[in-house]
Formats: sequence, C-alpha cells, structure tokens
Amino acid sequence: MASEKCFAKGSSAPGLVAKGQIRLYSMRFCPFAHRTRLVLHAKGIKHDTVNINLKDKPEWFLKKNPLGLVPTLETSSGQVIYESPITCDYLDEVYTDKKLLPADPFQKAQQKMMLENFSKITPYFYKIPLGKKNGEDISVLEAELKEKFVKLNEDLVNKKSKFFGGNAITMIDYMMWPWFERLEIFELKHCLDGTPELKKWTEHMSEDQTVKATMFPTETYKAFYKTYADGKPNYDYGL
Repeated sequence: MASEKCFAKGSSAPGLVAKGQIRLYSMRFCPFAHRTRLVLHAKGIKHDTVNINLKDKPEWFLKKNPLGLVPTLETSSGQVIYESPITCDYLDEVYTDKKLLPADPFQKAQQKMMLENFSKITPYFYKIPLGKKNGEDISVLEAELKEKFVKLNEDLVNKKSKFFGGNAITMIDYMMWPWFERLEIFELKHCLDGTPELKKWTEHMSEDQTVKATMFPTETYKAFYKTYADGKPNYDYGL
C-alpha cells in the first residue's frame, strides 16, 4: 500500500489492520515518517502504509491520533503509537529480529543523547531555505549549522567507526539520515565541505539497501518541496 494516494478529510477510513501486521500512517515526503519507514524496512516487518493529507486531515485519523501527526502506528488490536523516536523504539522492542538499538544500557543512553542533540539541528534544515526564499541573510544560520556538523564529524573521528554506533548501521544512523538525504534539496550540501568523516558517513549510508529502498529521486523531492514552499503541498506528487 506504500504507493497509495493520501487520505483527506471526508474520506472513508481504511479497514482493520490485518492480524499479525502493523499499519503505518505516513506522508511520503515527511522526514519524521521516513525514520519509521527505514526501521520497518531494515527489520523486515510486515506492514501496510496509509498516507495522510497533512493539510486536510481525515476525521477518522484525528480520532486515532488527536495531534494528527505522522508517523503513527496502529496494531491489529487497535493500539496506537506516535512520535517518530517512540514508534521506532517500539518496533525495535516488539520485533526482536535484527535489533537496531544496542543491548548495553550505556550505549543505548548514548544513542538517546545523540538523538536529543540532533533534534536541535533539524530546525536549521527549514529555517535556512525559508530565510533564503524570503531574501534574508542566512549566513549566521549556515555558520551555526556548519558548527553542528563539525561536532558530528568529531563524534565519528573519536569513535573511529563508519557509523555513529560502530561499524554497522544502528538506530541513531536511521534517525538522522532523512535530513541528510534532503541536503541537496535544501541546498545545504556545501555545509558538509569541512567535515570529511561526516561526508563519508553520508556515502556509506547511501549504499545501504534499506536507505536505497525508501528514498525518492532528487527531482521528485525538489518538485514536492516546491509545492510545499508555495503553500500548496502535493502529497501525491509522482503517483
């Protein structure tokens, strides 16, 4: 169901979640929902996807999640889970094959701390393009983002590893990746110029089968984000 058009206000609710499956309520281009799509794919979890029109949300969806946020998960017993890190942790706990979070409590805490830190970086990916569109001076914001990338680069240098949790991809890598996949669209790729290890990390991530399976072509992203910037997001772009 991943390629289905989004459900909007006035639409009929989809049927019950099949037994033994889980449902993801998503929006194809949302980086937060992208996190959950990455985890579902990486762990090989059988699921279906229902895309939501975030500008004109269906009434039935707001009953399931009054905040109207994606990603939202629903189980076959009607349990509802939302907020991207929470959905991803839930999937890792319930589906125990191919664990993405470390078993060691300290290593797990380290990943949570890194994620908390990264949550302070994501606003730059929106502020800078918006500022540029409005003709504002974005040099200070860009300098701050570069500084934050330098810190991430130092993490990789200190760890002497390909990924943020070691030499294999773990949860933290998938939690951060959606924004790096969109760097070119946000015209922020040059911010990686002074961070060779971080740049290498993006190259390693691009080679991952799960990343490849859940990404969109740059042109598709560009076309969608143009409609988004114009205030008329075409959530079904390309379908």
